[in-house]
Amino acid sequence: MSLIPIPPSWTISENKITPETIYFNRRRLLKGMIGASIASSLIPLSGCQKSASQTALEATLQKPKIPGVKTSPEFSQVDRPMTKEILAGQYNNFYEFGGNKKIWLNAQNLPTENWKVEVTGLVNNPKTYDIDDLKKKFPLEERIYRFRCVEAWSMVLPWVGFPMKALMAAVEPKSDAKYVRFTSFYDKDITTGPSFHLGYLPWPYQEGLRIEEMANELAFFAVGIYGHDLPKQHGAPLRMVIPWKYGFKGAKSIVKIEFLKEQPATYWNTIDPNEYDFEANVNPNKPHPRWSQATEKFISTGPGLSWEIKETLPYNGYGEYVASLYS
Repeated sequence: MSLIPIPPSWTISENKITPETIYFNRRRLLKGMIGASIASSLIPLSGCQKSASQTALEATLQKPKIPGVKTSPEFSQVDRPMTKEILAGQYNNFYEFGGNKKIWLNAQNLPTENWKVEVTGLVNNPKTYDIDDLKKKFPLEERIYRFRCVEAWSMVLPWVGFPMKALMAAVEPKSDAKYVRFTSFYDKDITTGPSFHLGYLPWPYQEGLRIEEMANELAFFAVGIYGHDLPKQHGAPLRMVIPWKYGFKGAKSIVKIEFLKEQPATYWNTIDPNEYDFEANVNPNKPHPRWSQATEKFISTGPGLSWEIKETLPYNGYGEYVASLYS
């Protein structure tokens, strides 16, 4: 038997991850202005002097390094360059804090002290964890995953966290648990949402998985990114990372995890089920009602900011791990 590990076909090399600050504005993309918005709205990353905005952004990324974290040998190889942290930290979709790309600034209002996560529902061992409990109980590792947004842009990011199946083993779901609901932090005075929501949006933000999806080895809870604790704009202190699905499935700032018998309602599927289905698996052959998903704009850097058109891969390139869930 060979002792030389052979990485799966979808993987990316550890030194090639997409920069952390390039999450594009959903509404701008829908208007067909994604290219212009990236070039015009990025904080300048070159020159002798930093702007006040760049200095403020960098301050949000200066989190303590998480000690003792090793990179997963299985989930560390990717065929694209890694996104720079300064970029991924600036471009985020975090709808609780608005609908534009200044979310990194608005998200600093998120209160993360004494954070609790309740695990409840159809489980034998319900428990409420604080974030330090989770970090201590479940061994942490770094995984380098592709990230694909439903808006048709993509990155490569290095998450720090633990497999969802580890939490499942601790709480022991009952046999009639078929789905899992994830609920994000909500306070109407803090997470005010976009200015145009007119009070109708279904807060709090909730997402859901089939229990078989949560048990898949790719499904991940992130407590960090780029080797340190999650900045608030990335969904501190705990978020979902489901790399074979579109990014909106990754609920941020999770406060509650419930094991259920029936399929739960989810945020975007409730708002517009024709555009955002419950599964939301990356599928180049299933176009969004308003644009194709056959290709994506992969965010990278060259002499200046740039992006490269890539073919979208079924299940975001993770089919060998998850295709059997949908056969």
